[in-house]
Amino acid sequence: MSKILRLLVISAICMCWFSVAHADAFRPGDQGTQVAQIQGELANLGYDVSVDGDFGPATEEAVKAFQSSVGLAADGLVGDQTYHALMGRPMPRVSRGSNYYVRRVIQTSLSYIGVPYVFGGTTPSGFDCSGFTKYVFASAGISLPRTADVQYEVGTPVAYNDLMPGDLVFFSTYTYGASHVGIYLGNGRFINASSSRGVAIDSLNSSYWGSRYIGARRVI
Repeated sequence: MSKILRLLVISAICMCWFSVAHADAFRPGDQGTQVAQIQGELANLGYDVSVDGDFGPATEEAVKAFQSSVGLAADGLVGDQTYHALMGRPMPRVSRGSNYYVRRVIQTSLSYIGVPYVFGGTTPSGFDCSGFTKYVFASAGISLPRTADVQYEVGTPVAYNDLMPGDLVFFSTYTYGASHVGIYLGNGRFINASSSRGVAIDSLNSSYWGSRYIGARRVI
């Protein structure tokens, strides 16, 4: 792939990420007064949900039940149609900070510890390193390229001492350049799909990973 074509592909990916990551829908993990208002209306309709401003599993199930009752797709997300049907008014813009996406990425990544390594794997039945990061970030609405070397070209470079949870960390393993990727968790630890252990938590300071670390990118 020529350098110009690669830059065009990366630009398109970034544009796609921006549009998806900022899509207007209330979803599991959201918190605040707007969520509490949604919960209040669900409770008024008789659904078993606490009005605590925390969009958790019970709220998601209540939303799905409401959607089914009014003939909408039961995806558990409160988008324009669901919000209008439930609240009787247009939906306000959903505003999220980076903390929401970081929390979502970390929680999702940890839920797959123990999933086996599968070369070319992109699903919870088996992941390779970049298939794992792509899948986890997609769960938070953030689109990543498929392979580690191209993931290394998106986002903002981050110095080792400035690493934050949710950053992508990269390593040179079986070939020159970025050939392995994981997700930084904090305190020198990262989660990755390794060929020897599957999805597991490792240390950046270990003799193996420390000697192969080449950099990090922030996409959240």
